Amino acid sequence: MEGLIVSALKSTDCDALTFKMEKTSPTRMGAGRPPKFDEVRRPVTVTLPQRILDLLAQVDADRARAIARVTEAAVGRDRPENKQVELVEIAPDRCVVVVSQNETLRRIPWLKLVEISPARNLLIIPPGTPIETMEVSLQDLIEDEATDHKDVGMLKQLRSTISRLRREGRVTKGELIFFTTRPVVASAST
Repeated sequence: MEGLIVSALKSTDCDALTFKMEKTSPTRMGAGRPPKFDEVRRPVTVTLPQRILDLLAQVDADRARAIARVTEAAVGRDRPENKQVELVEIAPDRCVVVVSQNETLRRIPWLKLVEISPARNLLIIPPGTPIETMEVSLQDLIEDEATDHKDVGMLKQLRSTISRLRREGRVTKGELIFFTTRPVVASAST
């Protein structure tokens, strides 16, 4: 981060002060507060509800550090690559597949990604859809040249996980109950 240092120099032949400005390099910091983070940073301004500010204060008295800690915890910055696809236990001997955010998966028209926490999604398939259909759709995306190469590893891991569980006879299906967010208006013809 480049900045300026302003220093006052007293002239030897008069009582006037001369101001000298020097550029600082990213490694040479002038006087002032030390940086809070050891990485590239920039100032931002946000407006938050007082309730959120109170909650952030419980995490860290410094708001910037609190926001950084909460964000890293929610998004899982330290989560290794292999956690893009995760089996999460929801009951004894029962787990669901949770995937990270992935726009390529949204290209499967019948597949729904339901966000359960930031950047973590459940996969919802229509009733009666064979699990093999999911495997074939994933393979199609993997082989599609239009698929972002950054997504291919996650798609392969998901396909491999689903295939392994299917071959081991460990796939069962259940139903989720969904509700509309708005009241359903009865039509006049009924």
